[in-house]
Amino acid sequence: MNLTEWARAQGIAPRTAYRWFREGTLPVPAKRVGPRTILVNMDANTSPSVTGGLGLYARVSSRDQKADLERQTARLSAWAAKAGHKVVRVESEIASGVNGARTKARRLLADPVVTTVVVERKDRLGCMNVELVEAALSATGRRLVVLEDGEAEDDLVRDMVEVVTSFCARLYGGRSAKNRAKKALEAAAADD
Repeated sequence: MNLTEWARAQGIAPRTAYRWFREGTLPVPAKRVGPRTILVNMDANTSPSVTGGLGLYARVSSRDQKADLERQTARLSAWAAKAGHKVVRVESEIASGVNGARTKARRLLADPVVTTVVVERKDRLGCMNVELVEAALSATGRRLVVLEDGEAEDDLVRDMVEVVTSFCARLYGGRSAKNRAKKALEAAAADD
């Protein structure tokens, strides 16, 4: 069976499976037999190997997306059940992906029982520097599984999105800080 067929049968994005193959972390034996063909050994267990527990994480940015948050959690749970993995923690929250002020994500990442963190898309874990989180997990023998690797793969496009996101965070954060300072000055002037 080729790698794309195997990935789709497991509920994994083909790009994710290819990345695992390149990194040498594909949970089943596979070998390249042509410039564009990778075959998976079907005699091996075809479910991604997960030692320890699975932690599922879902996130949306605003309260009006709460229905999508529930759908994300349901899709993650369905994938884990279909693959037969042991889920030890499920975290879902409504928070911005721009900053690190997400208590449930931190709690999930800090839990030593969770050896594999599963998200629907990388941007659900964070808008920037997800590769750093992935590297930190890998350094401790854990991993990040992205089910839908639907991001733009072009480095330039990804870099531009990160720059725009960073500028937006500074702009909105600066405006918020300016408004808070103005209110504090008004309150101080009112007290005099």
